[in-house]
Amino acid sequence: MPSPRPPYRVAIIGTGGIAHAHAEALAELPARARLVAVADVDFARATEFANRFSVPHVFTDPKTLLANETVDLVHICTPPQTHAPLAALAMRAGVTALVEKPTALSLREMDELAAVQQQTGSQVLTVFQHRYGAAAVRLRRLARSGALGRPLVATCETLWYRPDDYFDVPWRGRWDVEGGGPTMGHGIHQFDLMLSVLGPWSQITALAERQARPTDTEDVSIAAVRFDNGALATVVNSLLSPRETSRLRFDFEYATVELEHLYGYREEHWRFTPAPGHEELAALWAGGDEPDVVSGHRLQIEAVFDAWDTGQEPGVSLRDARRTLEFAAATYASAFRGVRVAAGELTDDDPFTLSMDGGAVPWERVKEALA
Repeated sequence: MPSPRPPYRVAIIGTGGIAHAHAEALAELPARARLVAVADVDFARATEFANRFSVPHVFTDPKTLLANETVDLVHICTPPQTHAPLAALAMRAGVTALVEKPTALSLREMDELAAVQQQTGSQVLTVFQHRYGAAAVRLRRLARSGALGRPLVATCETLWYRPDDYFDVPWRGRWDVEGGGPTMGHGIHQFDLMLSVLGPWSQITALAERQARPTDTEDVSIAAVRFDNGALATVVNSLLSPRETSRLRFDFEYATVELEHLYGYREEHWRFTPAPGHEELAALWAGGDEPDVVSGHRLQIEAVFDAWDTGQEPGVSLRDARRTLEFAAATYASAFRGVRVAAGELTDDDPFTLSMDGGAVPWERVKEALA
């Protein structure tokens, strides 16, 4: 019997809030991963983080980390505008990058990463951890098997609340640093999960507004979506909703499948309702012996290691992440241009390929006119 492989060597770049979720997930997988180094421009913060998680090596420069440490995977947990440059840096060092969402601030940056990926043979993976909960995996399997019939209607709602002082952090609420408002930074997790179930979308008609928050970006967006398979969906992304919730509902021919949670789900957050005459489907939904683990970072990181161990392609791949980012770009393009946008329509030098705001934000144009 072959001996188990040694743990994968892992590093984290950026030791702010979300990095703790990554480090805690890695700590739950001691036989599979070892966190060997961290880097942060704030040396004191990086040192405190390293002490908390027993990390032996601390750097202030990602280049120095990659030059001095042998690692299999680097987690990029920095503000969004640095994601694409750091992912490219890691790939050129021969290291797979696992990047917090969004992977990049534009479709152009995504395509540049794809070119680096092709040149180096290394990969960029994106953190969309809600794809990996046991119930989501089961739903995709049932949907693809045809057991639930055709998908007909879906709703996807990220109804969260962020007060004004949330945006005191310099990089929040800015197109040039965060890339967008709740469409890019918050609701993207829910509609990525929706896309993973329903497959390719074909067209979007959307609205986006800055209703109340002191931001450059929107604080709410609403989209009506048609999918290649004929399903219709509505998607709402809000930071203005005092009773916070994240909701997904899928109406198939033979069953309704619903999820309501906030920042992570377990089995208890799902509800399955078979259509009359299809009650036997409830037994399929009941699932097997999968552990009931919250849909957090651990499940996705574990899935990456599983894929490597078996020679599979890990997720979420750059190809899949681009489809999700294109959904966000098309939402903004439709909202700000006042037109329906088709999948694949944003190409080449289209302003919404180059940036999520497309140089067409209505409230910015009003401000410029009044200046």
